[in-house]
Amino acid sequence: MRIGVFGNQDSWYVNELCRVGTARRHVMHSLLFNQFVAKVQTGRVDFSCGDRDLRNLDVVLVRTMPPGSLEQVVARMDMLAGLEACGVRVINSPRALECAVDKYLTTQRLALAGIPVPATIVCENSDTALEAFERLGRDVVVKPLFGAEGRGIMRVSDPELALRAFRTLERLGAVLYLQAFVSGPCFDIRVLLLDDQLVGSMKRIPKPGDFRANISQQGTGIAHVPTDRELGLACQAAKITGSLFAGVDLMYNADNEPLVIEVNAVPGWRGLQKTCDNNVPTRLFEWLELKQ
Repeated sequence: MRIGVFGNQDSWYVNELCRVGTARRHVMHSLLFNQFVAKVQTGRVDFSCGDRDLRNLDVVLVRTMPPGSLEQVVARMDMLAGLEACGVRVINSPRALECAVDKYLTTQRLALAGIPVPATIVCENSDTALEAFERLGRDVVVKPLFGAEGRGIMRVSDPELALRAFRTLERLGAVLYLQAFVSGPCFDIRVLLLDDQLVGSMKRIPKPGDFRANISQQGTGIAHVPTDRELGLACQAAKITGSLFAGVDLMYNADNEPLVIEVNAVPGWRGLQKTCDNNVPTRLFEWLELKQ
C-alpha cells in the first residue's frame, strides 16, 4: 500500500510507522499539515503535501493535530474529509478526530449516551467558573479543550487561586472547562483499542506530588488486564466518538465506579508498548493489510 503519515517534524511515532511499514513492503510518506494544499475546481478537488499527490495514497494515518488557529484546525479537518471523500482511507476519520480533539465535545457525547464521566462544567467567564468551582466541591481539574499528554492541566482547590486562574483564562479568551477531581485510587487505566479489539492496557501511576498519570509526565506504567466492565466502557466510548484506533482513559471514583476520562483519537503508544511488550505498529499494519 501507499501510506501517508501526518505527524510532527522528527516524530518518533512517524519514524516508527515508516520503519515498520517499509519493512512490510509498503511505500511510506511522511507528511506535514503546514504543507497540506487543496486545489478546487468544478467537479474535482486535488490534494497535495509538498510534491506528493495525496489522492494517489491508499491510506493516511493521522499522528498529530498540531496547535493552530481555529481556521487552521477547521481547514485541516475539512481537507482530510475531502481526501476521504475522494477514496483515501483516513485513520482516524476526520469526524472522529474532530470529536476526540475537543474534550468538551467528547464528554458531552459520552454523557448523552449514558457513559459515566466526571461531573463537568464548561463556561466562558470567571464568575460562572467560580460558582462551578463551589458546585463541584472546591476541588477541580481545569483542562484546555485542546491538548494531550497532560499538558496545560491544573488541579485547583483554593478559592483565591481558583479566581486568579479563572480570570487569567478569561482574559486569554479561553473556554473554562472544569471537572470535579476524581478522588478514587491514585491511578488511571489506558486501554488501547483497534477496531473494537484490545491492543494493550496499562495502569498509570503518577509520580509523587503530581496528580497526572501520563507517562509523558513521568507517570509509571504497569501492564494491566482490563476487566469486562473496563473493556466494555472503553469500546463504547471509542464507538461513540467514531475512533477505530483509540486510547481510552478510565479512572475509579471514591465509590469504586469506573469513569471515562478521555478518548484520544491520536493515541500515543510508546509507554504502553514498552510496558506491555507489544509491537503496536505491527498490529496496526496487520489490520490495515487485512482490511485493504
